[in-house]
Amino acid sequence: MPNRLADATSPYLLQHADNPVDWWPWGPEAFAEAERRGVPVLLSVGYAACHWCHVMAHESFEDETVGAYLNEHFVAVKVDREERPDVDAVYMEAVQAATGQGGWPMTVFLTPEKDPFYFGTYFPPQPRHGMPGFRQVLEGVAAAWRDRRDEVGEVAGRIRADLAERASVYAVGSGVMKPPGDAELHLALTELSRTFDATHGGFGGAPKFPPSMAIEFLLRHHARTGSEAALEMAQRTCEAMARGGLYDQLGGGFARYAVDNRWVVPHFEKMLYDNALLLRGYLHLWRATGSAQARRVALETADFLLRELRTPEGGFASALDADSLDEETGKSAEGAYYAWDPGQLVDVLGPTDAALAARLFTVTAEGTFEHGTSVLQLLADPEDEDEYRRIRDLLLTARGRRPAPARDDKVVAAWNGLAVAALAETGALLERPDLIEAAERAADLLITVHLTPEGRLLRTSRDGRAGTNAGVLEDYADTAEGFLALYAVTGDSSWLDLAGELLDIVLLHFTDDVSGALYDTADDAEELIRRPQDPSDNATPSGWTAAAGALLGYAAYTGSERHRTAAERALGVVTALGTRAPRFIGWGLAVAEALLDGPREVAVVGAEGDPARALLHRTALAATAPGAVVAVGEPGTTEVPLLADRPLLDGRAAAYVCRHFTCDAPTADAEALAEKLA
Repeated sequence: MPNRLADATSPYLLQHADNPVDWWPWGPEAFAEAERRGVPVLLSVGYAACHWCHVMAHESFEDETVGAYLNEHFVAVKVDREERPDVDAVYMEAVQAATGQGGWPMTVFLTPEKDPFYFGTYFPPQPRHGMPGFRQVLEGVAAAWRDRRDEVGEVAGRIRADLAERASVYAVGSGVMKPPGDAELHLALTELSRTFDATHGGFGGAPKFPPSMAIEFLLRHHARTGSEAALEMAQRTCEAMARGGLYDQLGGGFARYAVDNRWVVPHFEKMLYDNALLLRGYLHLWRATGSAQARRVALETADFLLRELRTPEGGFASALDADSLDEETGKSAEGAYYAWDPGQLVDVLGPTDAALAARLFTVTAEGTFEHGTSVLQLLADPEDEDEYRRIRDLLLTARGRRPAPARDDKVVAAWNGLAVAALAETGALLERPDLIEAAERAADLLITVHLTPEGRLLRTSRDGRAGTNAGVLEDYADTAEGFLALYAVTGDSSWLDLAGELLDIVLLHFTDDVSGALYDTADDAEELIRRPQDPSDNATPSGWTAAAGALLGYAAYTGSERHRTAAERALGVVTALGTRAPRFIGWGLAVAEALLDGPREVAVVGAEGDPARALLHRTALAATAPGAVVAVGEPGTTEVPLLADRPLLDGRAAAYVCRHFTCDAPTADAEALAEKLA
């Protein structure tokens, strides 16, 4: 009998719709029910592509006995962290503060007033490896609630007070600090280099995550200062990731992270946000160096997005699962879709080509993964490019006949904004108009489905139907970033106008007027036990730093001091965090590089269809100047302030390079323009 999750739009919630647990979605009704019954709330948070979420579901939430106990003693609430990042952020902060670690599934016990009092992540069905069994936990919490209610209330009160104290850290003094200057950015580079893995690339040890935002900072720092150390860290990291198992050597695209420090074995889920950010990162590396590998990886990743994540409505799905059906065992297993053994190569290719493929992709009898299988790597460039492509295509076709991982096909506004920006730029620079068209179609979906008549964003949609969850700061900031990129590429000023409207919402509803600090939720959003606020980057740019970047870019197009001042105030927190923890505020450092460089503003004017204008436009887009903005249009254009009063040069298409709307002499020569932007 389906439970209350049967009507959800979230694929993660729908995965639990047939559980014997009487799940409630997050909402006032669930907490009112807990109050009415006088029982605590079990809050379980996860997402559709989460491997351990699936494990705990199979072991515990599908168990009739566990379900019956839960239903008798608790109100059980299930949350998709990707739909409700605000709920996830508030309670994850409590979990990390209490236990020193966090992760998903997140398991939190709450009072009917939403105050947390006991925490955990994954719990096994029976005690093992020092972890209590889930049934033990349930019985212990139920007993504490029944017999020591006052003690539980005191614990919950202390935790709420601690969270409120933590929340004040960023609000106080954030806007007082100045944005990072050259000295602070150099210190951030030095600190980043201390954790750089010179042997395998990347930062820190296992597990190793793709440092997308740090790569953008390194490339911008190199462009501004000429630092070879910054460029080398970016290059070595990108090459190592692209050669290892983190990268799908057959189908393109990156997995979430590597479980080892050499990028060999990934955690196999593929997320839209990782691939959008890495697509842009590899494109920018190619732009800076001309690397053939970076160009190939960028194009293959773009093709992966279109082939495997694009939805029928034109948006991009959130993720592909790590698990899929293993045909030999008949059971779901992590990585079953991607790993190969030598015998499987022979079955597809025959002995001769299989031997070649094994050498190319490092497939051995011992294996690098489970059960003697190997995750494909490309540790050296192939000697024969045609042979390599032929074998890769044959293996990709054969893999396509395997049971595919499940797809979380909800569309998240923020992550689609990141994809729009990456695809638009890639299409323009690598002469792939289909990628620009895909970016425009995804942006159209955000407007028609996610944008309300009042100009507010809804976070998710599925099958063209909008969800009910309000957009958070990252949704507004990343969508605005995507629209700004589309304007730079297409010259259609409606994208710039839409970005401005979203950023006005950021200033009105997400910004503290006194300090300039930014909140993750709007001032009129649902009230939680505290208003979430975190400037540090995690798997994606934080809403705070993403907003700073979009505000700065919009100000460069329009000359708006209001938006520029807001960006500068937001970057004050980067001064505080960037020199101590640069790995966790890489996007903020990248935006600070743009601010320090100007950013440069490029106005290209000429008749539409004029090859000279097109060449100047592409030259401007190819520039590595940090955060440079590019406007293109007919002479006499007044809709975009950066283009106003920019005449032709002796009747020819011309480019103007400016800072703060103060411009150098115009040029009609593409090579001269490239030099100005170097």
